[in-house]
Amino acid sequence: MIGRLILSLFGLLGISQPISAEAPVAYQAQKLAQLPGIPWGMAFLNQAELLVSLRAGQLLKLNTITGESSEVHDLPAIHHAGQGGLLDVAVSPGYKAGDWIYFTYSKPQGNKGATTLARARLRGDRLVQWHDLLVTVSATRTGRHFGSRIAFDDAGHLFFSVGDRGHRPNGQDLMTHAGSILRLNLDGSVPEDNPFVKRKDALPEIWSYGHRNPQGMAFDVVRNRLWSIEHGPRGGDEINLVLPGRNYGWPVISHGMEYWGPVKVGESTAKAGMEQPVKVYIPSIAPGSLLLYSGKSFPEWKGNLFAGALKLTHINRVTLNSEGQATGEERLLADLGKRIRALAESPRGAIMFSTDDGGIYQLKPK
Repeated sequence: MIGRLILSLFGLLGISQPISAEAPVAYQAQKLAQLPGIPWGMAFLNQAELLVSLRAGQLLKLNTITGESSEVHDLPAIHHAGQGGLLDVAVSPGYKAGDWIYFTYSKPQGNKGATTLARARLRGDRLVQWHDLLVTVSATRTGRHFGSRIAFDDAGHLFFSVGDRGHRPNGQDLMTHAGSILRLNLDGSVPEDNPFVKRKDALPEIWSYGHRNPQGMAFDVVRNRLWSIEHGPRGGDEINLVLPGRNYGWPVISHGMEYWGPVKVGESTAKAGMEQPVKVYIPSIAPGSLLLYSGKSFPEWKGNLFAGALKLTHINRVTLNSEGQATGEERLLADLGKRIRALAESPRGAIMFSTDDGGIYQLKPK
């Protein structure tokens, strides 16, 4: 109880353990709110207001200054089963009040759910002009591996991820969206320069394939790079630098093991024509999100990747060099002991994170 009071009133204090010759960074984690469910996605509307998607099918507007939240109404029917539900929420770069807000969710299709990209506008406490931009070819009866995160480049495109939906062969099948990262124009149309747009044996929305369950994506507008992080099986979570038309190997190559025994998944860890990850986690951290930090609150961390770890309950910080190679790793907030789900950068440069028990926190300088 004392620990909880200290966390709630004063924040959890910490000093980062430097990677190689880095200077330590002092930070504090402050709890801002307690919400009734699993906060899956977060997106800032302005300096203070944060949209938070709850996987069970609710959308909340949270005032990060007062900690008060209110429900946003008029969501569509949502297939909330297993890992499915209301997933990511995102606003495009340069968002202003009244602009489009983007969502991914599992759309009901009988007793199945299909990962779906949609957009709507916010009017007061209601969503208006809801429109499904792409109902993916991905529906299965399993409740696993829906993905799904959204990322934007600075050229009018968005990316979103779809897991393999619990059916491994989907990863190598270009006639399904499952097991892929997709790229669309902001209105949902297909860009003419997508890598498979002229192939009859592939879906034109696919940007990359061979993914198991990517639940984190971040676009680096400075270096024009798309990053993803995905769940491996038992071991073998991956950070990938995502390139157009590339095959990331699942389930043919993997660094993980079968859940039912000490047997490796796939043929090997490498194969010609299949990409290697930038970083592999063994054992799995179970990554639920990815953030490329660009703010001013932590100048020492600018350009670093951050991932929320569900299984190993921490925020994972990864440093990169100019070639896109991972050069170091640090684990923040392991003492918090929470499954960390979503990450977002506030307009002021704080790192916001959610926990699967409904907590919303901010990480800021001490």
